[in-house]
Amino acid sequence: MSRSDAEQESESNVEQALSFDGVRWTSCSLEDFADLYWDEIAPCLETEGFDPTSEKPTHQWFQNHDARSFLAALRRHHDRSFGEFWNKDLGLGDNKEGYTWATTDEATIDALEQFLNRRKSRYSLASSSIEAMRTRLNLYVRAYQEANGTGDLLTPILRGQENPAYEAVDAVYAAFDWLNEGTEDKYSAQTLQRVRRVVDAWYQHLVGRRVTSMNPASGLYDEFKWEVEESPTPSLSANHIRKLMQTSETTQEQLLVVALAGWGLRASEVAALHVSQFHRDVPGDDIPFITFESRKNGPGEVSLLYGMDVLDSRIDEIAEDDTWTGYLFPSSQGEMPYVTRDTIRNWFQNLASEADLPGRIQGERPSPQLCRRFWYDTYTVALEGVLEGINEIAAEQGSSDPQVVMQNYLSDSRSRQVRREFMQDQLNAAFGERT
Repeated sequence: MSRSDAEQESESNVEQALSFDGVRWTSCSLEDFADLYWDEIAPCLETEGFDPTSEKPTHQWFQNHDARSFLAALRRHHDRSFGEFWNKDLGLGDNKEGYTWATTDEATIDALEQFLNRRKSRYSLASSSIEAMRTRLNLYVRAYQEANGTGDLLTPILRGQENPAYEAVDAVYAAFDWLNEGTEDKYSAQTLQRVRRVVDAWYQHLVGRRVTSMNPASGLYDEFKWEVEESPTPSLSANHIRKLMQTSETTQEQLLVVALAGWGLRASEVAALHVSQFHRDVPGDDIPFITFESRKNGPGEVSLLYGMDVLDSRIDEIAEDDTWTGYLFPSSQGEMPYVTRDTIRNWFQNLASEADLPGRIQGERPSPQLCRRFWYDTYTVALEGVLEGINEIAAEQGSSDPQVVMQNYLSDSRSRQVRREFMQDQLNAAFGERT
């Protein structure tokens, strides 16, 4: 399909309106805009068959997806057209060969590129996720260059170096001090946290490959405590979920709510659910799960902590049709064997209206996205409950952070089991006791 054909199809059948509700445009740096591009816009482009690293979305595309606020804020607060932003800030110039790093040191560039290539191949990450990591790493490289007067990030930490380790650590801290205070661009706490995570992962990768002798970024989590300012991110409440389930009269409606709020799936993932994705043959102490070959951040699995009875009822009902092809939400029209994301959204909004949910929740209309956020909020509560429950263990081990116990003292299987038990309790409280 040509780009013009794809855009025409997008105009007639927009899959999803991008939501920037809660974004404080006045406080967004250019790097924050880059984050929004890679985290929100790029995955949407990929879903529609575009390459977000080479095919620049048009103004019409932004208009079709109700995302003109992004372009307006970019122009208003940074005097940038999207074309300028694409070339200068995303590093995706139309006729540019390769990527322009903020250093000319070839060994450093090679180490950065090898890290990204291995992340892409080993983790099967989408190209948008890799480019987001590249952008954040390059911001750190620029900060390191500005703070230390050199773009050579490798020599101070290579194996066999005689320089004291604290000098390498000081150089990393200086780079983050520059990001934190020494630049006219003010980066959000969320951007700085994301940069810190990928920088730590890069250094740890170098240590694991025995390229370097140390990870000079390992102390960043204790040294810099950026507080992410909470923005209004509305979600449905447990009471809303109960109302939706009480109003659901068909297995289709019940499974719709379970898939969104009980499994935390995206609307597009719900639309395309197929019985082959469900894995029930698991060890007795494990949980059935759904597999996805491709998600926003690569392949993944989702544990089925709730709603297996609803799933079975739905399968029993539609399996009576001899023409059934295995999709849980089959389509009787169009070329696709399953319904579209728009259909899932329309079904949900109709159900929300019948359940007498508020017309607006913190300014947003009830939607599959708000239902999915309920799952994330519930998981957060469950995780906090787990950490609270092992505080005593942390104290006995001389640690003030229960996360350390989760990572170092509980086996992976036991850690998963504890999280699942707490999550199951939370879901049962919202939906009611089920299997």
